[in-house]
Amino acid sequence: MSRSREIERKIKRLLHGEKSRSQLSQIHGHFIRHGLDQSNEILAHFVSVCGSLPYATKLFAQSRNPNILLFNAMIKAHSLQPPFHPSFSFFSLMKSRSISPDPYTFPPLLNSASNLRRYPLGQSLHALLIRLSFSHHPSVSIATLHLYVSCRRMDDASKLFDQMHHPPLLLSHFMIQGFCTTGHLHSAFKLFLLMRERTVVSWNLMMSCLAHSNQAYKVLELFNEMLQQGFEPDDASLVTVLPVCARLGAVHVGHWIHSYANSKGLLPDAIHVGNSLLHFYCKCGNLQAAWTIFNDLATKNLVSYNAMISGLAFNGEGELGVNLFQEMVRGGIQPNASTFVGVLACCAHAGLVDRGRHLFASMNVKFGVSPRLEHYGCVVDLLGRCGLVREARDFITTMPLKPTAALWGALLSACRTYGHTEIAETAAKELVRLEPWNSGNYVLLSNVYAEQGRWNEVEKVRVLMRGGGVKKVPGQSATG
Repeated sequence: MSRSREIERKIKRLLHGEKSRSQLSQIHGHFIRHGLDQSNEILAHFVSVCGSLPYATKLFAQSRNPNILLFNAMIKAHSLQPPFHPSFSFFSLMKSRSISPDPYTFPPLLNSASNLRRYPLGQSLHALLIRLSFSHHPSVSIATLHLYVSCRRMDDASKLFDQMHHPPLLLSHFMIQGFCTTGHLHSAFKLFLLMRERTVVSWNLMMSCLAHSNQAYKVLELFNEMLQQGFEPDDASLVTVLPVCARLGAVHVGHWIHSYANSKGLLPDAIHVGNSLLHFYCKCGNLQAAWTIFNDLATKNLVSYNAMISGLAFNGEGELGVNLFQEMVRGGIQPNASTFVGVLACCAHAGLVDRGRHLFASMNVKFGVSPRLEHYGCVVDLLGRCGLVREARDFITTMPLKPTAALWGALLSACRTYGHTEIAETAAKELVRLEPWNSGNYVLLSNVYAEQGRWNEVEKVRVLMRGGGVKKVPGQSATG
């Protein structure tokens, strides 16, 4: 082996080393010393692994005669990191130097067009690929299809896909995902049934699409069929199906998944499976099983705590939820917005007014979490449940965010429980103002007036309702 080839191999080994990105200048200096600073092969290899676009661009600028190999490396490097569009600048520069592209030039360009959502640009590239007879190259086909799916042009994607003979499994998955994203669930399922081969990933993808399209029963049917055909679920399968079991109350399926996860060694180390089981048992009201899962987890993350705290609130164990929140914070886990929805709900269910006020006040100051509407809603619920109706009213009217119908509805519910007719009238009027199409709001306002014996106001509400063309939903009633 020649001395220069040995040096090249040594440099390539250095570039693939664990510390290569922190030693770019040293490696650069090494091949300069050996006169390889104009080697397009070495430079292309350097660009492909260095991860620093400014450094790569500087090296390219110092190259006197870059060839297709180096241009391709630069185009690909810029297609992997924002802002993506420099890929096309290098492509234009390459053409200006009369360097002909090859099939490896185009997948990165198509990926850049996908990332930029530049559909017309992608179409132009596809047309050029057809003229150059590169369109059937495997990597080009994958990138072109990915472009059309990313830009949600499923008609174009379908035409391209149908022209392929025995398309790779990956492309079928692209298509299914694209159909689901654009709301064509029937087309996705049809393609899934027509697939000549499937893997557990195929089943997981289709079940996930069905779950996100609120086809819960279909998810369980598909899961059962997957088992009958001899496919072994993996952790992703279980995490997809468990929320569906919780939604449908399919306790027997959830129990089977729990046993299966244990038998396959997915517990307690697979934290996402443990978290999904935890959520399932909380939703089904089995706090004992949920606590067992939670305590057995080898490690607990924020999702684990959020699921358990929310589950305790959901099942009327608010004080335990607040205590668990404190334990989480002491353990160094930073709460997020979802955590505070859970712990404030715990306070509401347990009647812990002072604790709820303190937690809400600490959100931004202590934990850097800005309160959202759902947090304000939890506080209104807390105050209303404890009979602090005037404080709840003042809380709503002084909050920095625009109150929603849900907040006024919670206040109205508290008013009717504790008899604050004046505040109830204000809340009901706000509901009518925010949702003038909702006949239920008019009924609530009418009932408030009727409870006060203000029959003239009851009639005015009815006139207002008729004048606005609002029809009362059957089953609703207005006193008077």
